Amino acid sequence: MQRYFIEVAYTGAGYAGFQIQENAVTIQSEIRQAMAVLFKEEILLTGSSRTDAEVNALQNFFHFNFDQAIQERHIYNLNALLPPAIVIKQIIPMAANAHCRFDAISREYSYHVYKNKNPFLYNQAYYFPYTVNFDLLQQAASAILTYTDFTSFSKRNTQVKNFICHIAESRWSREEDHMVYHVKASRFLRGMVRGLVGTMLQVGRGKVSIENFHAIITGRDCTKANFAVPGHGLFLVKVNYPSDYFMLQS
Repeated sequence: MQRYFIEVAYTGAGYAGFQIQENAVTIQSEIRQAMAVLFKEEILLTGSSRTDAEVNALQNFFHFNFDQAIQERHIYNLNALLPPAIVIKQIIPMAANAHCRFDAISREYSYHVYKNKNPFLYNQAYYFPYTVNFDLLQQAASAILTYTDFTSFSKRNTQVKNFICHIAESRWSREEDHMVYHVKASRFLRGMVRGLVGTMLQVGRGKVSIENFHAIITGRDCTKANFAVPGHGLFLVKVNYPSDYFMLQS
């Protein structure tokens, strides 16, 4: 039995998230259905990173075991069966013990925000028509780098017991007519990026001071953070594995 990784990209609009759910259409359920049609059997998929409803991904992975050799034509056929919002970029043969979730060493996200109405950013960024102090945003983003406990930015009703995340990158950039928050970490908690962005935007508007932003982080109370930003502005950019991981595993 051969293990394979599937690299996928997708837009999340209209989907209930990445992971399969009962009575809901998700990225995983669409890919499983396409594989069942093509290969005439149900194939179990394990995902590397969960994304919430409406969230997009430039890169995400599944792994699965299969007793047939996957050919380039299979990728073409699967993409023909999948809806336009989902693409399989490649299918990679791996070692039997390779695990797309547990072997990942970090993940990168971006969150896109725009001020002026723009139909080309609709459903791909958060329309936030307010004046924001960009320097204050950067101060808040830099402050995040000094902490490891992000209990305040994990939504309630999570099964996670450890709230420690090691942040390698946290910054804002200006890109044409919108702003982008970039963050890279060893792991992310449920709702974490949206909580960080929502709270930082309140800093940028002067609603929350930098001092209070620090206090929100150290307070370990998610009711003090602002999670009220939509999922469609969020992108999973990259899932990182150790250097030469794919070359060594294949």
